[in-house]
Amino acid sequence: MIHVSQSRSDAFAIAVSVLVVDDDEPHAQAVAESLERINCECTIANSGPRGAELIESQNFDVIITDLKMDDVDGLEILRKAKEELPDSEVIVLTAHSSVPTVVTAMQSGAYTYLTKPLDIQELRQAVEKASSRIRLLRRNVALSRGLDEKFGFEGVIGNSPSMHRVIEQLKNLAPTDTTVLILGESGTGKELVARALHQNSPRKSKPFVPLNISALPESILESELFGHEQGAFTGAASKRIGKFEYANGGTLFLDEVGEMPTDTQIKLLRVLEDRRITRIGSNEEKSINVRLVAATNADLKQAMEEGTFRSDLYYRLSVVTIYLPPLRDRREDIPLLIDHFLKEFCKRQGREVEGISRAARQALMTFDWPGNIRQLRNTIEGMLALDVDGLLDVDDLPSELAELCGQSSDGTAGGAGADVLIGRPLEEVERYYIARTLELTGGKREETASMLGIGERTLYRKIKEYDLK
Repeated sequence: MIHVSQSRSDAFAIAVSVLVVDDDEPHAQAVAESLERINCECTIANSGPRGAELIESQNFDVIITDLKMDDVDGLEILRKAKEELPDSEVIVLTAHSSVPTVVTAMQSGAYTYLTKPLDIQELRQAVEKASSRIRLLRRNVALSRGLDEKFGFEGVIGNSPSMHRVIEQLKNLAPTDTTVLILGESGTGKELVARALHQNSPRKSKPFVPLNISALPESILESELFGHEQGAFTGAASKRIGKFEYANGGTLFLDEVGEMPTDTQIKLLRVLEDRRITRIGSNEEKSINVRLVAATNADLKQAMEEGTFRSDLYYRLSVVTIYLPPLRDRREDIPLLIDHFLKEFCKRQGREVEGISRAARQALMTFDWPGNIRQLRNTIEGMLALDVDGLLDVDDLPSELAELCGQSSDGTAGGAGADVLIGRPLEEVERYYIARTLELTGGKREETASMLGIGERTLYRKIKEYDLK
């Protein structure tokens, strides 16, 4: 029974996801209906086992559970929630005001407890306070993350205008379940972006499951995606759970989705529309709750024109599209990435280095990076492995970059470099290098002064003296 008081709580501006676990079905329905009137999205579990199953596969802001239930009681639901959904808050309902039981619940992490018969106003206030606490904690986490990584978002780093747009998209998309298509050349960090979306979403406590379509033979792709039953085909010696089932409650990342065969595209589209999968060799449909993020370096619009990629699947995948620019188009991000990777590998290898020489840094800035961020990351790791004097210098660069510094791979002089400036007035040489460095840094004077080893005031004076824009 629920007692309805005269006062009424204001509705939530943003819907709150609530799970009601109670083996008294009429009572659970009454709780849900009372909360739905204030913009709560309620799911009902009429048994403890069903509540535990939903906690494993879905995400909830608030969980309301009866304390006394058969099979799985409220304390077990509470423990399950804290294990699977650590950000959620649990409200325990009890008709038994046993002090030891209530103390156990509170010590186990319950947000609060309410006694039956419920006062609807008291229930609504408890849900409102619990959800407000969750939002506050999430804002604090986001703020801390922003302070820790001034120019990035969970490892997605950049200060160029194009990356500012990407990072802003990620911040807006992360809390949602929107399907995302990530486009970009190989090595631009598409999986990193997918992981950032997952790690900043309500699904972060559930699995992140990556699958590279191009790495799998067509004959086993559907089994990898949807699973199979024992004996479904030759070689199916046992039952296999597919990636969709494994990712239930979390995020499935399909890389190189443009390589997917047409027959599999049809089945994937059906899964996305119905949110159900059927294992190969089975007639039983299984509900799935998965956020899908896809990526490709292929031109899917051209593939649609050629008939190798279905237009209906393309539009289903590209609800929101994120484009990752190649590294050569965002050179101003290279210094940030260099410092990030150097810090990462020094920590991993237990090394301390003075840094990177100006000449080596300029070579890293000048190179076109056909392999994009992945190639830059591998280059920094290799330079650190080769270094013997505590300063990453030209002699630690791979051969194709060492040549940019006028040296061959064995460290001897080679290439014309800027030899055309030999014999020219020093002012002309200085003007050339300042202008070139400004170009490399995208006009950022602080960065330029640092690379040239001069003060910002000196650089500003030189820019005016040489009439550099």
